[in-house]
Amino acid sequence: MAMRDIRVVGDPVLRTPCEPITDIDERVKMLVEDLLETVDHEGRAGLAANQIGVSLRAFSWNIDDEIGYVLNPRLVEVSEEEYQDGDEGCLSVPGLWFPTERAWYARVEGTDLDGKKVVVEGEELMARCLQHECDHLDGMLYIDRLERAQRKKAMRAIREML
Repeated sequence: MAMRDIRVVGDPVLRTPCEPITDIDERVKMLVEDLLETVDHEGRAGLAANQIGVSLRAFSWNIDDEIGYVLNPRLVEVSEEEYQDGDEGCLSVPGLWFPTERAWYARVEGTDLDGKKVVVEGEELMARCLQHECDHLDGMLYIDRLERAQRKKAMRAIREML
């Protein structure tokens, strides 16, 4: 197991859609261990594989003292009536937080290392995390979802940071 470095905005791996995991081999098992160890730190809610430079569909989470992972996650349900619009941040866009609208509830389906179906669902922070990490796996960053004025501020701050 290894704590991995986080890739930051500007790294092309963050903008490339991740490939599905077709074989659960030693490489995938090590990836899951690395995702779990790297997310297991104060202030970290979720971590997608491409954030540590691996372009495979997997992510881990660390919400309310629960740490877990899912392989080949698919966002299968979000609340359509209830939304949240609190500040959102990202390990790959360090130090920046902007109001980001997300569904209040989200459900993801995928598999575990044994190939068994996994369902992960939640409200508020967990829902935000599930949506955020699935976006990562599709090559999106949360700043892509910001309203125009906020996105402009974010891009200016990112340019200053780089």
